[in-house]
Formats: sequence, structure tokens, C-alpha cells
Amino acid sequence: MIFPSQTGTYAPCWSRRRVYAACLSVLAIIALTVLPFNKISALEPIESPDQYSLPTDMDGVHFYLITVDVGNKVWDNFGHTALRVIDENTNTDIVFNWGLFRINGGPVSFSYNFFKGIMNYELGMQSSSQEFAIYRSQARSVWQDKINLTNPQKEILYRRLLWNKQAQNVVYPYQYFFDNCTTRVRDYLDEALSGRIASVNDGVTYSTFRDQVKAHYESVAVIGFSLDVLMNSNIDRPVSEWEEMFLPLKLRESLYRVESDVAENGVRNKLLSDPQEVMLFAPPKVATDPYQAASIVLLAPLLLLLLMLKKIPMSYYATHSRIGLKLPGINFRLLGLLGIVTALFSGIYGILMLGSWFVSEHLDLHHNINLLLFWPTDLLGLFVAMRWLLFCKPWPMTHNSTPFLNYYMMAHLLGMITYAVVTFMQLVDQSTRDIGVNVLPGFALFTLLIWLVGFEAAKPKNNFF
Repeated sequence: MIFPSQTGTYAPCWSRRRVYAACLSVLAIIALTVLPFNKISALEPIESPDQYSLPTDMDGVHFYLITVDVGNKVWDNFGHTALRVIDENTNTDIVFNWGLFRINGGPVSFSYNFFKGIMNYELGMQSSSQEFAIYRSQARSVWQDKINLTNPQKEILYRRLLWNKQAQNVVYPYQYFFDNCTTRVRDYLDEALSGRIASVNDGVTYSTFRDQVKAHYESVAVIGFSLDVLMNSNIDRPVSEWEEMFLPLKLRESLYRVESDVAENGVRNKLLSDPQEVMLFAPPKVATDPYQAASIVLLAPLLLLLLMLKKIPMSYYATHSRIGLKLPGINFRLLGLLGIVTALFSGIYGILMLGSWFVSEHLDLHHNINLLLFWPTDLLGLFVAMRWLLFCKPWPMTHNSTPFLNYYMMAHLLGMITYAVVTFMQLVDQSTRDIGVNVLPGFALFTLLIWLVGFEAAKPKNNFF
């Protein structure tokens, strides 16, 4: 079964596509976030290059860069790059696409392998009419540019494509930043040009990988927010111009700065020329800012609940009282809904970050400072929140469970205070300011609130004198 990745194009029948699309959307938080930072070495050399038969007339072979804009699916948010080859010798028109992967063993097995870091993608080939039809069905803009190469350079690139078509070379270990559909085209062209693309793009940009990820997931707010939580300091270093060409639109822009060895009237052409809009669609709409949304979702109901606080006298001691909520039938349901949301997000984020240390090779999930905020054990809070929602009363405590609860809440608040210190004093390399400003205040206030009103203290034991 072949399915499109974030940069792929092929898909199975529509009914199955919906099922797998839903699975992959969920997996995006788990799998598409993990961005391994093992830089790829130079291209594997081609052994016995003479074994590959080249066209008799390379003047009749034309290469085109195909650039596809971002889409509205999770796996489309970085765009796509492909290579179109028109061979007048054989009257063929083929698009080479490195963004395909197979779902073998079902979505569960695929998800687990993806999380572990096993991401095998492959080269696919089909006619340009079939390729463009898929992009049109996805409502994604497509641009085509002619690649100006000399015949010897065409031979190097053509031979590399023939090498890639061999069964043993079709599959490759996909890495989002360093080995994807776009970097394959970049590296193959750089090989044909004897390293000229790398020499022209040898500077450092002002953006980080985190900046690029957040910018490209603006249309999918939950995914963009989740990526920011799950990624560690590995992605907070500046991106080089060479590395930035993992983005299709950046590759196209950068290649227009490279000169070709093909000259007309004594003037050398640019590497890319004859730009053409194959199809044009409106880009995906930018979603609501996830950080503002998270802040409002946490703080707005919390402020309302704070206004509903009251003292409740304890029957077993006339002067003793505890803090409770007015209108418990309404306010405990609100507290329960908020508890379900926070327990789900905090618990799942914590499980993914902590679990990756033991089962995943993805280094960008390790040593994540966000584990101070999001704990795997918070997922147990679902049971407590469900009781608030269904029974509209605090969770009853026992003498044995009370010390555990107090220690747990104190530890959670201590972790939040530590997070605030390292964030606002910039004691770590990881970028955490957006989470610290928008999520931390509401999360800390919610933790303090449920400690006060969400649990009913155990009644004192009877003492006999």
C-alpha cells in the first residue's frame, strides 16, 4: 500500500485514503514531529557508471524542477519537490517523486515503526499528466522551471536517476530536514554541477528549524502547537542556507541564484529559467494562533471558577472549613471538562517525550525541558475529572492518599516554578517562551485550583481517650 507523506503524492482508493488520512493526522503529533538530527553524508558513489545506458542524443533530454505549494493536510504542510524528465528520443514524459512510503502491517505497526525512527521512503515514477492530476485534486499550486544543464551535466544527472531506479536503491531512510523529496533533487543537481549549489549557498540564515516548523503548520493549529511542545533544543540552532533548501519553495528560490554553464549570445543563463505556473490555488488559511487559544481556553474558565469560590464549613468541627465552589452542578462540570483537556494533553505529551528515551532513535524528543510541565502521570487525572463532570463533587480522599496528593501537587508546582525560572532567565538553549507566556500561567493556576477545591479531605479518625 502506497500513501503520500507530507511531501508525497500517490494514494490508494478514496475510502481507504480517508481511513489512513485520519490515522496519519493523529500520528502527526506522534510521528511527524520527530526530526532526526543525523546529518546525511555525501551521495553514495555510483559503481560502474558505464553500465547505465544513456540516450543517444542528450540535446533531446530536458529536465524541469517541479515545485508544489503547501497543502491543507498534515503531511502537505512543507510542500513538495519533484523532477520532470522529458526525453524526445523515446517520446517519454516522466516525473520522479521521492515522497512515497508504504503502509505495511496496518496503521498500528506503521505508527510504532515511525515513532521508533524507522521511516523508509521510496522513489516513485509516473507520467506528468497523472502527477499534475493529483496536485489538482489536492488544490495545490504547482510551478515548473526549466533546468539549464550542459550535456555532460545532463549525463551525470540522468545516470544518477537510472541508479536510483535500481531495486536496491529505490528505498531510502527518510529524514525530514536532511533527506527528503526536496533534498534529493538538491543533492542530485549539486552533484551534476560539481558542488556549485553548495558553494553559492554556504551562509547561515536568521531562522531556526523550530521557526520553519511553526510557520509551516500555521494552518493546523493543534499540530503546530504539539510540535513546539515535543521538540527539544536540537532544532533551535540557526539553519544554514544549504539546510534551508529542505523546503521546496526555498530550493526554487535558491536555485534561481545559481548560474548555469549554458550560455546564449555569450551570456550565461541562470540554472532555472522559463518559469511556468502549471496550476494556481489559494494557499491554506492560517488557523487561530494556538498559543492565544491555549491561553484563553485555560484562563477564561479559571477566572470564572475563581469567582465561584466559597468557604464550606466542615460538620465535624464547628470552626473548621474548606474551600469549595458555588453552584457545584455547573462549576464542577466546567472543572471536569477543563480537567479532561489538560489531563489528555499533558499526559500524552509527557508519555511521548519520556517514552522516546527508551524506544525511539529520534534525538529531538530527548532531554526536553517541557517535561517539567507535562507529566505522563497526569493522564490519570482523567478519572478524577470524569468524577467532577458526572457527580459534581470533589474526589474523596483517604488518610493514605492525602499525603500522596499533597506531595504530587507540590512537586508539580515546583516543576512549574523551575520552568518559569529557566524560561525567563534563558538558562536553557531550548525555545520555551511561547509556552511559558501562554500556557504556564493558566496551567499553574489550574493546578492550584484543583488542589484547593477538587479533593475532599478525609474525615479525622475517632479518638478514644
